[in-house]
Amino acid sequence: MSDNRNEKRHFTRVALELPVAVHQGGSTWQLQLIDISLGGASTTQPATWDAQYNEPFTLIITLPGGEELELYAYLQHVEAQRLGFSVQHVDRENILPLRNLLEQHMDIATLEAELGLLDES
Repeated sequence: MSDNRNEKRHFTRVALELPVAVHQGGSTWQLQLIDISLGGASTTQPATWDAQYNEPFTLIITLPGGEELELYAYLQHVEAQRLGFSVQHVDRENILPLRNLLEQHMDIATLEAELGLLDES
């Protein structure tokens, strides 16, 4: 990962290993979450990756306890056996589970400031 990409990020990435189902059209890939933020997520890359790069994806992350977190995203990059997604939308049902997940792994003041950035966009 280049320093340039890190400089463009507005949200703190939290490293987490959780199961994630990546859906696009009629295809589903069972992958592993690598990291997540308010603005994106990285997953492992499957051996066979035949997705449509310009079409949206739905990421369904299985949280500890079995709850599911659903994110709508676009693929931003594929490198070093990982897929990088930019989250385009988090609906009302999913913002609280995402916030709770991030709150467990980052400074609350930083998270509050980053949530404020979401409100501005």
